[in-house]
Amino acid sequence: MKYYGALEAGGTKMVLSVLDETGTILERATMPTGTPEDTMPGMIAFFQEHPVTALGIGCFGPLDLNPASPTYGCITATPKLPWRHYPIVPAFREALGIPIGLDTDVNGAALAESQLGAAKGLQSCLYVTIGTGVGGGLIIGGRPVHGLTHPELGHMLLAPMPGDPAPEGFCPYHQHCLEGLAAGPAIQKRWGVPAQELPPDHPAWALEADYLAQMCLNAIMAFSPEKIILGGGVMGQAFLLPMIRERTVKLLGGYLSSPVVDNGLEDYIVAPGLGVNSGVMGAYLLAREAEACG
Repeated sequence: MKYYGALEAGGTKMVLSVLDETGTILERATMPTGTPEDTMPGMIAFFQEHPVTALGIGCFGPLDLNPASPTYGCITATPKLPWRHYPIVPAFREALGIPIGLDTDVNGAALAESQLGAAKGLQSCLYVTIGTGVGGGLIIGGRPVHGLTHPELGHMLLAPMPGDPAPEGFCPYHQHCLEGLAAGPAIQKRWGVPAQELPPDHPAWALEADYLAQMCLNAIMAFSPEKIILGGGVMGQAFLLPMIRERTVKLLGGYLSSPVVDNGLEDYIVAPGLGVNSGVMGAYLLAREAEACG
């Protein structure tokens, strides 16, 4: 029996898992994301104690994902300053001596939803997580999209909504970007209360639905994915998804003729089919692919 390592490298915590060949999670550990000096030794020790054939990493970014680049496998211009330019793949490869697969955390989750979850059987999908930040993973032709770097949907620019008390948003890089307007910290800064403490009838949610609907409209027009999957902590509010669908239909304005739109996008803008395990299963698939590629 072969075993595979999966690392969900997040900005606040690292989730480490060991899975068998069937994708069953056998072991899981969580540790806070400190500095590389504080965090890497514990992660390396975990995978040394649970020997794995290959390791898949779904990591916060930006990342250098170009295999021809001399800095391939490095975290690049992240706002998490201790991790800026950190060679995460070379560090694990040197310590473990096994194949390492890497992609963004959201590309990994999108890959898992494409192969195993809500978009199984489709050739394209968009996975967006709305939580501490906003990130999007795009699958086209069954493969994650890479290009100049990788998609950064959290920083697409949106039209500020009337009545927004903080219309410029809270991103240190851009005014009016999706992350700065709709991420969990933006909700808390705007209203002074964590998102999970706001009641369903609070005006925060209408505003949130409007911004996420703009994102869905932009994604439909730019990429035409066969499914949009919305995950992350902010989407834990069950009432939010129907609001987003309704507003997206209105923004489409009758432009697209499709049974999917006629059905109110009910089966198109959906929750993750894998629940909270999209990330770990994405990292597992990256490990399997790295092993196959040698």
